[in-house]
Amino acid sequence: MIPTSRVPHEMKIPALGILDAADGFVPLPATSDGRFCVGVDGVRCVVATDDRRVEFVGFAGHSLALVNSAMGYPAYYPMHPVKVTKPLKAVLMDLDGTSVHSEAFWIWIIQLTTAALLGQPVFELEESDLPHVSGHSVSEHLQYCIGKYCPEKKVEEARRLYFEHTHREMREIMEGRGRVAAFTPAPGLKEFLLELKARGIKIGLVTSGLYEKAMPEIVSAFRQLKLGDPVAFYDAIITAGFPLRTAQAVGTLGELSPKPHPWLYAETCRVGLGIPFEERDRVIGLEDSGAGVCSIRLAGFAAIGIGGGNIQQSGTRALCWAYHERLEGALASIL
Repeated sequence: MIPTSRVPHEMKIPALGILDAADGFVPLPATSDGRFCVGVDGVRCVVATDDRRVEFVGFAGHSLALVNSAMGYPAYYPMHPVKVTKPLKAVLMDLDGTSVHSEAFWIWIIQLTTAALLGQPVFELEESDLPHVSGHSVSEHLQYCIGKYCPEKKVEEARRLYFEHTHREMREIMEGRGRVAAFTPAPGLKEFLLELKARGIKIGLVTSGLYEKAMPEIVSAFRQLKLGDPVAFYDAIITAGFPLRTAQAVGTLGELSPKPHPWLYAETCRVGLGIPFEERDRVIGLEDSGAGVCSIRLAGFAAIGIGGGNIQQSGTRALCWAYHERLEGALASIL
């Protein structure tokens, strides 16, 4: 951040503070939907994260956040100021990247799905695709690939192929076969979790992944760590639900309200752990993705960024209360 006296007026956002273009924020003349324009109806500034996933609208005393959607359902949320009061009551942890390293596996599944859509057995995503095929919902990942590589295809067909590949590979992994080292615990995860338990701090696991994807990941990691049943270990586990299939009455809202929407973190804390919104300063969220950091902040919690994801590239590091490359550093900030 740069001193207040040197910051352009348009880069000050209530509840976020002073934003610096060097941090990855991009000033805009208006929100992408055209609803709010700088200088009109009290709007003092509009600023976007570098990946354009979230736009912030600043007024004199409050601010809003626009979460864009590749599926056509954007939403506005009020921004809440955050602070941290210790001792903490709870830590909310992301799964992919923060707790378990699995991103390469799921990008591989997206690659297999795109290859099947193209009818090309040999196909590889480009380096520039990677920020768009991780950290968001399955449908958004697939919609991106369709838009770039096969615009004549439908996301419904892509989802069918995606889950065919997913079911096959997850079955192989759970039976002791499949892709080697698909899911590995993050360095220091066991020590981190056990120390929180010893301090009486509740732990919630939060993921935009669907249940059938998320549970094999954490079960596999807990087997390697010899920590037993993750359902018994965590105080709450919230996933994006179950995939909607033909003639199925029960499905998921996770495809339309994943991170960076606030609902997964909000539900984990309020419903899963029973901590009211008024006590949110006693809760911290851990994330390695820009979408996750925004989700934590929109839910009203302080965020600790973890290295290895796309926080830097997405331009969301300045939204973090603290940032560490590894869990051991995050633990020092929490205690």
